[in-house]
Amino acid sequence: MDEVVKIVNDIKAGKIKPIYFLMGEEPYYIDKLSDYIEKNVLTEEEKGFNQTVLYGRDVSVDDVVSAAKRYPMMAERQVIIVKEAQDLAKSIDKFESYASEPMPSTVLVICYKYKSLDKRKKVTKLFEKSGLVFESKKLYENQVGQWINRVLQSKNYSIEPKASAMLVEFLGTNLEKINNELEKLQIILPVGSTISANDIEENIGFSKDYNIFELRKAIGERNQLKSYKIAQYFSENPKDHPLVMTTGMLFSFFVQLLQYHGLKNKNPNNVASILKVNPFFLKDYDVALRNYPMKKLSRIVTLLRDIDIKSKGVGANSLPQHELLKEMLVGIFN
Repeated sequence: MDEVVKIVNDIKAGKIKPIYFLMGEEPYYIDKLSDYIEKNVLTEEEKGFNQTVLYGRDVSVDDVVSAAKRYPMMAERQVIIVKEAQDLAKSIDKFESYASEPMPSTVLVICYKYKSLDKRKKVTKLFEKSGLVFESKKLYENQVGQWINRVLQSKNYSIEPKASAMLVEFLGTNLEKINNELEKLQIILPVGSTISANDIEENIGFSKDYNIFELRKAIGERNQLKSYKIAQYFSENPKDHPLVMTTGMLFSFFVQLLQYHGLKNKNPNNVASILKVNPFFLKDYDVALRNYPMKKLSRIVTLLRDIDIKSKGVGANSLPQHELLKEMLVGIFN
């Protein structure tokens, strides 16, 4: 995110590169940067003759280069944006000649999504030498909460840890989807608000009481009644709570508890760092640590591996989800 801010600030200051090669598995920042360039490099009057948006599936590298070599009309520069440029992957090396000597009056933006060029390739080095190469890497799940906080802070909002965790649980690491939901909440809630779990439930539709974090907490507390109630809810809503995701999250939880048992330094900051969890949830881990000794944890990890295999139809005789959830909970609590 800091790199994105620097690129935007440089453009604002007039430090504009002739080539922006935007690549990576996470499309969110690629879209944000190309949108910013599209909206801000040229004035509205200049855009009519000097701004062109192309799509990789519809053009060749030769077409792009030909457009980039044109001179601007009644303007200092022209902007050429190539969206979905990953469709040009097989011929991307053809940019070498242009990248070695780009038109100084052209701003060429190449949006190469869902993949990255090898930085050792000649064309990548030329893009970097003549312009700018930006790689948008996919965030790990434990990094998304921090990203949500930063996005909201920049707009004078904040969010409860549980609410943030709910968004990540239901939307994964897709920053575009998360941002869309955050923008909806910003329309509804006044500036300065703290987004709560209730706000998520009421406006987005994710249950604050029946989710993987509440199930994890109930299991950690050995609260069997609550665990079975949540499992029943999951069984009735399998599309929102697929078993493979439930077992995956619980597997990670119990593996983290094994790590926690083995830590010599149980200072909260160290534990949160090693386990890669939000410190807000450490109290749940502390309770679970007391309820599950290492020997039992090892058995549960093996059980969850078995349930995961069965959920994928291996040796389970097509057991329904509610039966597998029941088998999982019985195995954990026994």
